[in-house]
Amino acid sequence: MNGSRIAAVGHYQPAKVLTNEDLAGLVDTSDEWIRSRVGIRTRHIAGPDEPVDELAAHAAAKALAAAGLAPADIDLVLVATSTAVDRSPNMAARVAARLGMPQPATMDLNVVCAGFTHALATADHAVRAGGASRVLVVGADKMSEVTDWSDRSTCVLVGDGAGAAVVEAAEESGIGPVLWGSVPEMGNAVRIEGTPPRFAQEGQSVYRWATTQLPPIARRACERAGLEPADLAGVVLHQANLRIIEPLAGKIGAVNAVVARDVTESGNTSAASIPLAFSKLVEQGAVSTGDPVLLFGFGGNLSYAGQVVRCP
Repeated sequence: MNGSRIAAVGHYQPAKVLTNEDLAGLVDTSDEWIRSRVGIRTRHIAGPDEPVDELAAHAAAKALAAAGLAPADIDLVLVATSTAVDRSPNMAARVAARLGMPQPATMDLNVVCAGFTHALATADHAVRAGGASRVLVVGADKMSEVTDWSDRSTCVLVGDGAGAAVVEAAEESGIGPVLWGSVPEMGNAVRIEGTPPRFAQEGQSVYRWATTQLPPIARRACERAGLEPADLAGVVLHQANLRIIEPLAGKIGAVNAVVARDVTESGNTSAASIPLAFSKLVEQGAVSTGDPVLLFGFGGNLSYAGQVVRCP
């Protein structure tokens, strides 16, 4: 075995749905204002008794079931999140405990909105290096807990959820080489900081960066996989804002690809957004087994990471 592949995916969202009309009762906004600026119609919000690790565990259990695996088959758990409340135990350890895993290695990764694609690359590297045989990779965030619900510039954006993938050794690689990096001097453009922590961003700066600087980087991720953008069957970008997703997807040149637009019903779920949207495309049959799909995360820290994967 000299490669790795995604064996299965899964996702989970809390039952409570918050509509634009609901938000109009909280702040000075409207359905038309929100849709025209960010394209979001609804988002799912976790309750006070639904912590991040619970969201993550639900998505993970679905991915394991889809892969036909038991929790004991996993030897490494990676959870991408930026909304963990406690420093220890980490989210990965708590997910492993919820699922009854006997002795996996457990690590959290905090790369905010690009967390899942960083974690997926880390899983790929671990399997290729022989450090793990099967890896559970989860992106989970409870953005509602770090949001100022009186600030209409941010509260209209966020949602809660989780997505997961099982990565395992394979004879042929189903996960392409990662292309990752950051713009440290612009790291303050997206923040979750303070006591209590609150999400804030410089929206125009992020929009300009994403739509002008990221397209050539995403195309290079395709080149590393030996593909042209036109060869892609699907494109799953971080679900930040429909006004970012659509121009970015267009500039990548993936003219034959299905473009994930889950942001319209889920909002910005940070590290959960890519696995959540990808799992939905797979579940809906919008992409088929073996299809090449570009996963590309970007945002907090002004970090980015992308790779082409083959659909499970």
